[in-house]
Amino acid sequence: MEPRVSLITLGVNDLDASLKFYRDGLGFPTSYTADQGVIFFRTGGTCLGLYPLDKLAKDVSPDLVPERGQFSGITLAHNVREKSEVDQVLEQAVAAGATIEKPAADTFWGGYSGYFSDLDGHLWEVAWGAFEFRDDGSLIIP
Repeated sequence: MEPRVSLITLGVNDLDASLKFYRDGLGFPTSYTADQGVIFFRTGGTCLGLYPLDKLAKDVSPDLVPERGQFSGITLAHNVREKSEVDQVLEQAVAAGATIEKPAADTFWGGYSGYFSDLDGHLWEVAWGAFEFRDDGSLIIP
């Protein structure tokens, strides 16, 4: 198996609202719309998909009941090139309807980051420091 993550799919409760959050609020480019039943966003590196939570659960198993706990153990990250971008992205997320879970602050690892949750509670870290970027925006991890 080649070591890569090609697509991350988030189960959402309201596909139209999530489309507006990510496309209109955060500016993620897409060519799919909610009327097609699934949404894919083009990002630097891994693609992001949105799919109705109940349908995603049924795709995994017909007996799976989707339940959301307070913390799933998974966070998504958006790393930025400049420290000031962390605050800008967090403000943009809030304007789109996100909730700040942890305000941006200096970190124990020498960076600067904060967390927001999207409309369905998916956690995003916005972080600066420690990494360099390729021209396409993907991270260079030593």
